Amino acid sequence: RGEIVYFNDTFTEYWHPEVGRAAVRILEALGYHVNLVNQKRCCGRPLISKGQLGKAKTWAQHNVDTLAPYAKRGITIVGTEPSCLLTLRDEYPDLLRSEAASLVADKALMLDELLAKLVGEEPGIREIFRDDAVANIQVHGHCHQKALIGAEPTLDALRTVPGYEVELIDTGCCGMAGTFGFEAEHYEISRDIGALKLFPAVEATDRKDWAVAVSGVSCRQRIGHFTSKHPRHVVEYLADALKR
Repeated sequence: RGEIVYFNDTFTEYWHPEVGRAAVRILEALGYHVNLVNQKRCCGRPLISKGQLGKAKTWAQHNVDTLAPYAKRGITIVGTEPSCLLTLRDEYPDLLRSEAASLVADKALMLDELLAKLVGEEPGIREIFRDDAVANIQVHGHCHQKALIGAEPTLDALRTVPGYEVELIDTGCCGMAGTFGFEAEHYEISRDIGALKLFPAVEATDRKDWAVAVSGVSCRQRIGHFTSKHPRHVVEYLADALKR
């Protein structure tokens, strides 16, 4: 399938490299030559969330300058952290108002979006997954992802594995909301937000043996911190089911 760029976000690079490894395995199984662009900077989402738009714009310009040559060649830029990848798609065109930023945005996809798209075009792609991979998986949708692209691509991607039973849970927000849940003065209300729907859903008696899949690191941290479950990224479950 030619080249593809994997946008190895900061969370993946420094906290959960297993997500990046799983993503590369999937992309290679799909037939791509994977490029890692080490010259890029943070997507700028933390700066944007704190109103530091000047510096965010500088970082965005650097990333667009780095990624645009790939986008101009028609190469897809794929990511696994919604807040990071979708910043390229949503905020960069508004921050920079340039043709290059719009081009990068047009070529940016979540990995589960890419897989669901390819399966829709070529159903035979399902054959990269084993028939004996079996799991019951609850999916918690990341708020940023739900707002911009929805959870359907994630569900569709997981359902390409024949033996996966997949269920989207009505969970609202995990309570992290950027840095909000890390701040001492917000800790209790952040916990209470997650306790409204998310924590009871994953601890439900009739779902005791179900695994939990997430697409965002914030949700992963909250579920791991406040429940007995140990969530994993969607791509990790997909990589588990690969034939090789």
